Amino acid sequence: MIQIRKADTRGHAQHGWLDSWHTFSFANYYDPAHMGYSVLRVINDDIIAPAAGFPMHAHQDMEIVTYVLEGALEHRDSLGNGGVIQPGDVQRMSAGTGIRHSEFNPSQTEPARLLQIWLLPQKTGVTPSYEQTRFDPVQLQGRFCVVASPDGRDGSVHINQDTLLYAAKFDQGETARLELAPGRRAYLQVAQGDVELKGYPLHCGDGAEISQETEIVLNGIHAAEVLVFDLQ
Repeated sequence: MIQIRKADTRGHAQHGWLDSWHTFSFANYYDPAHMGYSVLRVINDDIIAPAAGFPMHAHQDMEIVTYVLEGALEHRDSLGNGGVIQPGDVQRMSAGTGIRHSEFNPSQTEPARLLQIWLLPQKTGVTPSYEQTRFDPVQLQGRFCVVASPDGRDGSVHINQDTLLYAAKFDQGETARLELAPGRRAYLQVAQGDVELKGYPLHCGDGAEISQETEIVLNGIHAAEVLVFDLQ
């Protein structure tokens, strides 16, 4: 079963320095029909203006994954971590008992676009931690590459949850398949471009809840980038 979530039906917030689309209820956007999916709680599609960003703020008991699509994002946190995240990088922060961090667009001229993802943790009260890994675009081209997992498989970042996060890039006409184990479900988010899922055309910003399916087959309509969450 596939339930499509069109991009323009998401919540939207325009703060001047931040243009954000919310797949699930977040901040001032509340929709009881879209509170999350399985342990997936937040997918925010953010565009941050040049030299702007989020000042130091706190998180607790949340798995936070940041996936940059355009530009760059500079991260600082209370653990002493710091660095710049660019397309190809995947950042994971386990908030656990509590962590503070800031995120800024370091460019003075170019906006930054990213997906910020929150997952409910499998275990609360863990020691906060941070991880960042870079993936070669070749690893994602025409195939599903695991970029986050509970066991760090294939060089992915570790997350404190029974979830596998895959990324894939498509050229026009490319096809990729991802098997789903019995009883598992998935959420698909089109980050860029256009793909087809079981006869459904999906465009940038569209999502899909997937359940009672044995595999996900995606066809590239135009150059595209997609995230897929394999969930309980």
